[in-house]
Amino acid sequence: MNVRRLIPAAALAGAVALGATALTACSGAAGAAGSKDGKVGVTASFYPMAFLAEQIGKDHVKVDSLTKPGVEPHDLEITPKQTAQLGEADVVVYLKSLQPAVDKAVAQSGVKNIVDAATLTALEVHGSSGHDHGAEEGHAEGEGHDHSHGEAGRDPHVWLDPAKYAEIAKGVGAALAKADPDHAADYRKNTDELVGKLTALDTEFKDGLQNTASKTFITTHSAFGYLAERYGLDQEAISGVDPESEPSPARMKELQGLAKQENVSTVFFETLASDKTARTLAADTGLKTDVLDPLEGITDKSQGADYFEVMRSNLKNLQKALGAK
Repeated sequence: MNVRRLIPAAALAGAVALGATALTACSGAAGAAGSKDGKVGVTASFYPMAFLAEQIGKDHVKVDSLTKPGVEPHDLEITPKQTAQLGEADVVVYLKSLQPAVDKAVAQSGVKNIVDAATLTALEVHGSSGHDHGAEEGHAEGEGHDHSHGEAGRDPHVWLDPAKYAEIAKGVGAALAKADPDHAADYRKNTDELVGKLTALDTEFKDGLQNTASKTFITTHSAFGYLAERYGLDQEAISGVDPESEPSPARMKELQGLAKQENVSTVFFETLASDKTARTLAADTGLKTDVLDPLEGITDKSQGADYFEVMRSNLKNLQKALGAK
């Protein structure tokens, strides 16, 4: 596994500051225009961004998400009503390169208080196994439903790494404090509490995955590159294949060999996409299936009510699949 590219503290601080200063202060009455009940109106692109805004803003914000529960966020199409909603927001929080329709709508919205989570932490390039493969990933572009790579092949799924998600939380907190200075102290306090919880979750993952019989897991969606890299695991995704379709014979054969070689026991599927691919592969390889949730949305099928509960379910399922000791 490649050595993680570290970001100097000064550079990170600069990125956070940049994200914050991209907002225009609204003279303490940030929520006056476009707000609900005097609260700051925040429009988030999808669940992980909405969760941050809710946890940090609490009673001072009203958060709406462009991606409704049960909708696969990569495939989101923006309605005229949502476009209007976006333009009336006091603050927009999104992750550029994950949802092309959102990127376009945000660019055309005219909203000045925009927080792009992609500027608050370093996006990396991940291969199928969670390593950096650079240009090797080009072959997957345009094939089927492979949405694992954003701008310049960079993986946008940063929220699945609690440490990177904490970096984004700090930037969102600074942005809300800038937009609504009257409640800046509360935003800072709430940010510190959230970062503390994410730091504790990071420690749980490190301790829980430190000693496992296998380091390799197979998933239908190449969303877990950051998680794999953070905790010394190898992600193998059925890449370049639509979740609704059968794996290619070549990829099936490759994964069959890999499962045997790497002592893989489980093929993971997710809650917002079909489990057909995972179950087909599992049946042909004699493997079990289980859920590894990329946390792109929360529904009644999710293994938890919020980010922390689902992440702990993911940890439990990974420990079981990898033979944690």
